[in-house]
Amino acid sequence: MGKMTNLVLNTHRLNVLFSSLLKGVTSVVNDQTFEQDVLKSDVPVLVDFWAPWCGPCRMIAPLIDQLAEEYAGKLKAVKLNTDESPSIATEYGIRSIPTVMIFKDGKKMDTVIGAVPKSTLTGTIEKYL
Repeated sequence: MGKMTNLVLNTHRLNVLFSSLLKGVTSVVNDQTFEQDVLKSDVPVLVDFWAPWCGPCRMIAPLIDQLAEEYAGKLKAVKLNTDESPSIATEYGIRSIPTVMIFKDGKKMDTVIGAVPKSTLTGTIEKYL
Protein backbone atom coordinates (compact mmCIF):
# COMPACT_ATOMS: atom_id res chain seq x y z
CA MET A 1 0.00 0.00 0.00
CA GLY A 2 1.11 3.54 -0.68
CA LYS A 3 1.78 6.19 1.94
CA MET A 4 -1.50 7.96 1.13
CA THR A 5 -3.53 4.76 1.61
CA ASN A 6 -1.82 4.12 4.95
CA LEU A 7 -2.52 7.69 6.00
CA VAL A 8 -6.21 7.35 5.08
CA LEU A 9 -6.52 4.02 6.91
CA ASN A 10 -4.72 5.33 9.99
CA THR A 11 -6.87 8.47 9.98
CA HIS A 12 -9.98 6.31 9.76
CA ARG A 13 -8.80 4.12 12.65
CA LEU A 14 -8.20 7.21 14.78
CA ASN A 15 -11.65 8.56 13.92
CA VAL A 16 -13.23 5.24 14.94
CA LEU A 17 -11.22 5.17 18.17
CA PHE A 18 -12.10 8.75 19.09
CA SER A 19 -15.75 8.20 18.13
CA SER A 20 -15.99 5.24 20.48
CA LEU A 21 -14.20 7.08 23.29
CA LEU A 22 -16.14 10.30 22.91
CA LYS A 23 -19.74 9.20 22.42
CA GLY A 24 -21.83 11.88 20.79
CA VAL A 25 -18.92 13.61 19.12
CA THR A 26 -19.22 14.15 15.39
CA SER A 27 -16.72 12.11 13.38
CA VAL A 28 -15.35 12.49 9.85
CA VAL A 29 -16.05 10.27 6.86
CA ASN A 30 -14.60 10.31 3.36
CA ASP A 31 -14.90 8.46 0.05
CA GLN A 32 -13.05 5.46 1.50
CA THR A 33 -14.97 5.18 4.80
CA PHE A 34 -18.48 6.24 3.77
CA GLU A 35 -19.80 2.76 3.05
CA GLN A 36 -18.63 1.27 6.35
CA ASP A 37 -19.41 4.24 8.60
CA VAL A 38 -22.69 5.37 7.02
CA LEU A 39 -24.30 2.74 4.82
CA LYS A 40 -23.47 -0.20 7.11
CA SER A 41 -24.23 1.61 10.38
CA ASP A 42 -26.48 -0.11 12.92
CA VAL A 43 -28.08 3.24 13.80
CA PRO A 44 -29.38 6.08 11.63
CA VAL A 45 -26.65 8.46 10.44
CA LEU A 46 -26.80 12.20 9.94
CA VAL A 47 -24.26 13.23 7.27
CA ASP A 48 -23.23 16.88 7.14
CA PHE A 49 -21.88 17.66 3.65
CA TRP A 50 -19.68 20.74 4.06
CA ALA A 51 -16.50 22.54 2.99
CA PRO A 52 -14.09 24.72 4.99
CA TRP A 53 -14.68 27.80 2.80
CA CYS A 54 -18.48 27.63 3.30
CA GLY A 55 -19.72 30.24 5.79
CA PRO A 56 -23.19 28.70 6.32
CA CYS A 57 -21.49 25.31 6.88
CA ARG A 58 -19.47 26.80 9.72
CA MET A 59 -22.67 28.34 11.12
CA ILE A 60 -24.44 24.98 11.49
CA ALA A 61 -21.37 23.01 12.63
CA PRO A 62 -22.09 23.66 16.35
CA LEU A 63 -25.69 22.51 15.82
CA ILE A 64 -24.50 19.25 14.27
CA ASP A 65 -22.19 18.71 17.26
CA GLN A 66 -25.05 19.43 19.70
CA LEU A 67 -27.31 16.95 17.89
CA ALA A 68 -24.56 14.32 18.02
CA GLU A 69 -24.43 14.74 21.80
CA GLU A 70 -28.20 14.85 22.30
CA TYR A 71 -28.84 11.75 20.19
CA ALA A 72 -25.76 9.77 21.28
CA GLY A 73 -26.48 6.05 21.08
CA LYS A 74 -29.54 6.59 18.86
CA LEU A 75 -27.94 8.49 15.95
CA LYS A 76 -24.45 8.83 14.55
CA ALA A 77 -23.46 12.25 13.19
CA VAL A 78 -20.63 12.51 10.67
CA LYS A 79 -19.13 15.22 8.49
CA LEU A 80 -18.02 14.79 4.90
CA ASN A 81 -15.81 17.48 3.35
CA THR A 82 -17.07 17.76 -0.24
CA ASP A 83 -13.73 19.15 -1.46
CA GLU A 84 -11.85 16.12 -0.12
CA SER A 85 -14.51 13.52 -0.99
CA PRO A 86 -16.07 14.59 -4.28
CA SER A 87 -17.13 11.07 -5.32
CA ILE A 88 -19.68 10.66 -2.54
CA ALA A 89 -20.91 14.23 -2.94
CA THR A 90 -21.44 13.61 -6.67
CA GLU A 91 -23.08 10.23 -6.09
CA TYR A 92 -25.69 11.84 -3.83
CA GLY A 93 -26.21 14.88 -6.05
CA ILE A 94 -24.82 17.48 -3.66
CA ARG A 95 -25.08 20.80 -5.49
CA SER A 96 -25.36 23.15 -2.54
CA ILE A 97 -23.78 23.09 0.89
CA PRO A 98 -24.46 22.77 3.68
CA THR A 99 -26.59 19.72 2.94
CA VAL A 100 -27.59 17.33 5.69
CA MET A 101 -28.78 13.84 4.80
CA ILE A 102 -30.22 11.14 7.03
CA PHE A 103 -29.32 7.54 6.20
CA LYS A 104 -30.97 4.49 7.72
CA ASP A 105 -30.36 0.83 6.87
CA GLY A 106 -28.02 1.84 4.05
CA LYS A 107 -30.53 4.12 2.33
CA LYS A 108 -30.84 7.88 2.06
CA MET A 109 -34.04 8.77 3.89
CA ASP A 110 -34.15 12.57 3.88
CA THR A 111 -32.28 15.72 2.84
CA VAL A 112 -32.14 19.20 4.35
CA ILE A 113 -30.39 21.90 2.32
CA GLY A 114 -29.02 25.12 3.73
CA ALA A 115 -28.32 26.62 7.14
CA VAL A 116 -31.55 25.76 8.93
CA PRO A 117 -32.66 26.11 12.55
CA LYS A 118 -31.90 23.30 14.98
CA SER A 119 -35.64 22.56 15.23
CA THR A 120 -35.74 21.72 11.51
CA LEU A 121 -32.91 19.22 11.90
CA THR A 122 -34.43 17.76 15.08
CA GLY A 123 -37.79 17.28 13.34
CA THR A 124 -36.08 15.49 10.47
CA ILE A 125 -34.05 13.25 12.79
CA GLU A 126 -37.06 12.30 14.91
CA LYS A 127 -38.85 10.83 11.87
CA TYR A 128 -36.19 8.13 11.52
CA LEU A 129 -35.46 7.04 15.08
